[in-house]
Amino acid sequence: MPMHMPVPVPVPVPTPMSMSMPMSMPMSGDPASAVPQWFAAALAAAGVALYLSAAWRLRRRGDAWPRVRELSFAAGGGALAAVALAPLPGGEFTAHMTQHVVVGMAAPLLLVLGRPVTLVLRVLPAGPPRRGLLALVRSAPAGLLVFPPVAALIDIGGLWLLYGTRLFAGTHDRPWPHAAVHAHVLAAGLLFAFAVCRLDPLRRRYGLPLRAATLVAAGAAHSVLAKTLYGASPPGTAFTAHDLARGAEVMYYGGDLAEIALAAVLAWQWYAAAGRTLAHARRRATVVPVPSAPVAGRRGPDRAGVRW
Repeated sequence: MPMHMPVPVPVPVPTPMSMSMPMSMPMSGDPASAVPQWFAAALAAAGVALYLSAAWRLRRRGDAWPRVRELSFAAGGGALAAVALAPLPGGEFTAHMTQHVVVGMAAPLLLVLGRPVTLVLRVLPAGPPRRGLLALVRSAPAGLLVFPPVAALIDIGGLWLLYGTRLFAGTHDRPWPHAAVHAHVLAAGLLFAFAVCRLDPLRRRYGLPLRAATLVAAGAAHSVLAKTLYGASPPGTAFTAHDLARGAEVMYYGGDLAEIALAAVLAWQWYAAAGRTLAHARRRATVVPVPSAPVAGRRGPDRAGVRW
């Protein structure tokens, strides 16, 4: 009688993608993991709604507010909501870096270009709330936070701390700590954009040379971090080489685009300031001096210029 050999059961072999990350992002089907994402999207939508409502109130009473500022702020809030809810292309690390570029660089610049602090100050009536907000934004702690080198250290230094230590590995698969990391990235990006652009009334307006030098230094540090991640995964993680390289490229080139946009804002401010200076000089040159009346008892110089 022929013997029947046991049929071997195939054992699943881990693929490079399954081995790429010991701590994957929470599955979208898990209701608990989706709560921070919907919460972030709701906050972004509420912020845009409040901004548009304030701009409408301003126009209703006869004051002007440029539409382009509304579009900029709405685009920033929409970008935050989109990266919180929409599925992002690429691998796990590439998708994370797309979130990083949008949350930490693109959205903060769009929000700051909307000049939200100026809008709130114009909408609030004269009284304690308006004076309190003005005192807050012009206080010494706020002035320190938006001092360009300090803002750059908080922004870029936080990224080096996140990707250079096991902090990223410890928060990436936990919904609320992961959301807290993105909240810090957004806040740091806003501080840096406020410090470089200087569009809202702050404690002190630093000159263009300091802000431009800070932008160049911060951009260099961001590029070095992206190149570092190109060759080495963050501590405690093991992304695939392809996913790691694509994510580092998104960080590198996305950071370049954001820094070019910030540089364009600085260039426009320099151009506007130079135009105002030139217009002021022309006005002074066209003013006709009024001759002073001669003083009684004194004789002016003769034609040779000799005073008697």
